[in-house]
Amino acid sequence: MRYPTNDLEHFFMPFTANKAFKANPRLMVASKGVECTTHEGRTILDMSSGLFCAPAGHSRPEIADAVSEMLRECAYVAPFQHGQPAAFELARRLKAIMPGELNYTFFTNSGSESVDTALKIALQYHRAKGQGQRIRFVGRERAYHGVNFGGMSVQGMVKNKEAFGPGLVGVLHMRHTWSEDELFVRGQPEKNGVELANDLQRFCDLHGADTIGACIVEPVAGSTGVLCPPKGYLNRLREICDANGILLIFDEVITGFGRIGGKFAGDVFGVTPDIMTMAKALTNAAIPMGAVAVTDHVYKTIMDATPGVEMFHGYTYSAHPAACAAAIAALDIYENEGLFAKAAELSDYFLDAIFSLKDLPVVTDIRGIGLLAGVDLAAKDGTPGARGGQAVQDLWEEGVMVKMTGDTACIAPPFISEKSHIDRMAEGLRNVFGKY
Repeated sequence: MRYPTNDLEHFFMPFTANKAFKANPRLMVASKGVECTTHEGRTILDMSSGLFCAPAGHSRPEIADAVSEMLRECAYVAPFQHGQPAAFELARRLKAIMPGELNYTFFTNSGSESVDTALKIALQYHRAKGQGQRIRFVGRERAYHGVNFGGMSVQGMVKNKEAFGPGLVGVLHMRHTWSEDELFVRGQPEKNGVELANDLQRFCDLHGADTIGACIVEPVAGSTGVLCPPKGYLNRLREICDANGILLIFDEVITGFGRIGGKFAGDVFGVTPDIMTMAKALTNAAIPMGAVAVTDHVYKTIMDATPGVEMFHGYTYSAHPAACAAAIAALDIYENEGLFAKAAELSDYFLDAIFSLKDLPVVTDIRGIGLLAGVDLAAKDGTPGARGGQAVQDLWEEGVMVKMTGDTACIAPPFISEKSHIDRMAEGLRNVFGKY
């Protein structure tokens, strides 16, 4: 154990009940593969891949070696007006696996920064076309798009917004895609896909299509509890965007890099966006990094219309050399070990295990696709979130970790998981949820 664990006072923790945590801490001091080690020496099975971000398992030596070599060779290069080869190589590697014509990549440091960058790119694209009046964005209820002001504004998770004011003006929200009429659905629901997507058309009719710059959605809404798009939903959004000159943005921070059965959601659902955000699995969580991919048309429209510096946007650590090295090493692992295919092969076994929890009285709904699932639990004593807060601690004691959002367990095992890990996960979830 490298650092002391007896003074926890001064760290202001994110998305955490700080007082409760510090009274009964859940600290991890090591992680390897699909398991983490607590400060008490216990082993925890990580069935959320960290925060959906370590599909190749924790502490991969190949990534550590690549980062170490880069830090000794070229620890930093200012990304404004200068460059370093790893950034261009990573962009080239990403181009080779992107769906459609998403051939150009802008690098950020997180999913939140990627979303705000995508929104800025959309605004600049329309300005370059002489349509600077297109300043509205359309998001969706129950969406999560990070924590920066742009992402906070277009998302639809109320608790993430209520303390911080209205955010960006001119943001509209479509209805979410979950329905009480279709519970315990594996994969895409059958009903209401086109009808729900037509919310975007109604906004065009009400506010004027020429005022809307972009529509941003998670292809599968992740952090809110894994809401799969109904059949026809994404296709209809694409049709409406094309007909009205609106850019379609896919937030693939969670779904990207093999999580839902293909390389990206565009591959799985057969719909390609104009702009796509990435992060999390991009570096297998070893170094913070995000990215925004844009189509040839979006990139060239901005380049052709703008002399000199084409976009006055970027970050001190955009395309940081160590992050680029980590991402390239992660892509090598995904390719060399066939992890995207392995994830797809494991999906049925995983979803069978998750849907086996349907008989538990506390479980009110289950949804899943690929290696991603959401399990809704009945509220405790009529207080939303209380059951989920209890589950975090109970699962910790059981030796299983998943992500709880309110009263929903979001489950996303690493792609290197074996069937024995899935069995151990299902047993732990049953042991804990069965007591409620």
